[in-house]
Amino acid sequence: MNLSYWEIKSWLTNIDYTIVGSGIVGLNCALQLKQRFPKAHILILEKGMLPQGASTKNAGFACFGSLSEILEDLEWHSEDEVLNLVKKRLDGLLLLRQTLTDQVISYQQLGGYELFTKEDSKLFETCLSKRDSVNKLMKPLFKEDVFQLKANTFNFKNIQETYLFNPFEGQIDTGKMMESLLQKVQSKDIKILNNILFESYIDQANGVQVKTNRLEFKTKNIIFTTNGFASQHIPEKVKPARAQVLITKPIKNLHIKGTFHLDKGYYYFRNIDDRILFGGGRNLDFKGEETTQFAQTELIQNKLRDLLKTTVLPETFFEIDYSWSGIMGVGSTKNPIVKQLSNHVYCGVRLGGMGVAIGSLIGRDIVDLIE
Repeated sequence: MNLSYWEIKSWLTNIDYTIVGSGIVGLNCALQLKQRFPKAHILILEKGMLPQGASTKNAGFACFGSLSEILEDLEWHSEDEVLNLVKKRLDGLLLLRQTLTDQVISYQQLGGYELFTKEDSKLFETCLSKRDSVNKLMKPLFKEDVFQLKANTFNFKNIQETYLFNPFEGQIDTGKMMESLLQKVQSKDIKILNNILFESYIDQANGVQVKTNRLEFKTKNIIFTTNGFASQHIPEKVKPARAQVLITKPIKNLHIKGTFHLDKGYYYFRNIDDRILFGGGRNLDFKGEETTQFAQTELIQNKLRDLLKTTVLPETFFEIDYSWSGIMGVGSTKNPIVKQLSNHVYCGVRLGGMGVAIGSLIGRDIVDLIE
């Protein structure tokens, strides 16, 4: 780029912290840095016109795990580890709500529902049989039973006639959340450069030399918050996981309210602005969805439409308005990676599809590593 003296002086000189990625983690990290180091010069690099990845593309679930997901986690983690995972999600959601306020992000605690297909009778029976023990495990966090039983009041089809209901889960407006975070960051004199693709860095004794597709500059520290794209830049084990989503046009007298998980959480839907947002289907093609390419596939989009028609809205006419995809970061465990990679390099990645729940907390945890 042909930069002027003024551009170099104002944007690219004496940078204390450069954050790669302007998603939930990156923006919260910047806010926490500014709070702890008020005089620090902070720059955020974003490869997209808007925040890419999953932060502006997620379903807006303020959730911490369905019963079947928690049972699956208990197969791979100890009870203390699972309890700690849930606590992190709760703490992260609380921090998000305190940072931006419930009104700004349109937080609504309408409850979360887990549905089971007719074919999933074995999983359903397992969840019913272990519901009391999981409620007992969660009691220290919630002080009452989390997972309750409810009848099929929404008249969904082809499912078990009883839902598992969680009154503590909610939903947010993802766009309002990110818009508010961006405004808050910019009001703190934190600079964001969009349409800048990070390419590489050289770790030096007194800082980091950064190379992008448009310019090079020096920064004292660099922080990677690119989640599903992390392995492109740092040697951490993070697999990209694409999530495909669609949303209907407004539906008159829509009676469905809440957040819903179906088929072990591989499908999920909710109400928003008199519409139904429906996402998932990664289990139809795990390998194909292990990608950083934003796209929709006929296989998954057709399945989402079919489930809408046969299960969610079987007696309601609907039309699809938009469809899109986002990129999550997953790994062999549900634990995110928050670590110092060298004297001047840090990361907070691999959020496991729980960015809304833990993104704010991960941003703070990164700053806690910095002396």
